[in-house]
Amino acid sequence: MEDTGQSFLGALFGGIWWIVQNIGLAFYNFGYALTHPSSWLDWMSWENTLEDKQSLMQLVFYGASVEFFFFALTVFLVIFAIGLWQRTVLWGVVRGLEGLANTVGRFFAWAGLLMVLQQVVIVFMQRIFTRPDIVFGFGVPLQFDISWYAEELKLYNSMVVALCLTYTFVQGGHVRVDLIYAAVSHRTKRVIDMFGSLFFMLPMAVLIWMYSWAFLWRSLIVPPVNSTDQLDRLMLKARAVRWNVETIGFSPNGFTGYFLFKVLMVLMVGMIFLHAWAFFFRSYLEWVEGEEADGKHLDKDVLEAGEEPYDHAEF
Repeated sequence: MEDTGQSFLGALFGGIWWIVQNIGLAFYNFGYALTHPSSWLDWMSWENTLEDKQSLMQLVFYGASVEFFFFALTVFLVIFAIGLWQRTVLWGVVRGLEGLANTVGRFFAWAGLLMVLQQVVIVFMQRIFTRPDIVFGFGVPLQFDISWYAEELKLYNSMVVALCLTYTFVQGGHVRVDLIYAAVSHRTKRVIDMFGSLFFMLPMAVLIWMYSWAFLWRSLIVPPVNSTDQLDRLMLKARAVRWNVETIGFSPNGFTGYFLFKVLMVLMVGMIFLHAWAFFFRSYLEWVEGEEADGKHLDKDVLEAGEEPYDHAEF
């Protein structure tokens, strides 16, 4: 029994020391990345040398690595530590992250209108002009089959879903199942929010990021990469790596840009991760400052007179 207790304590302290080590290494890794930009930016070169390919593989590996996770964790801890000392700094971070979510969401919400307009054009071209394709431009026009534009509508819908998700969260527009939340005090609500952001939003975002990152690169380069590939294995693959952007549609003459959906997935998860920070910071600040801070600096959309939805019928 004593040996079991000692082994448990040894494993516990070993895990804590591993976390502390990685947080300390995050400062070194950040400094190294700043002073050696060629190690992760050379892949943008058009020379396509072995060094460029190795730089690309380093980006693929470190984009979903333990090192990147602890760098993000360290940034979070540093911001929070500064916020404990100066709450105005933390409010500034909250406003910045929520402003990012609002700006991106309000912009890409227009993709819904574009989707509707394109659908109208498709119907007109098919039913009235009986054309099999749509042509835009002069000289060398952009010409695709009607089915290409019809499938592309899914991309606009994905933009609304992926890039307006955190905006909807800021606006309080998500459907929530409330069992105890409404009945508890203001400070208890904020504790629940902090717990949810740390133990639900962040782990979920990290887990999805790990696999969606490799999923994205599998549609951009060959040989294919896996989320379990180590750096030395990727360095071996670097000799044969080349760009191979996936342009295969699901139907003949259909939409060929399905890799864009994978880009949207990565962007969506990244924004969820950042907004989990903002949600935790806001919950902490509202917990500290009390009920008078509820909704402080929150930029929510307000319906003007005449914009209210018609929600009743006359008989």
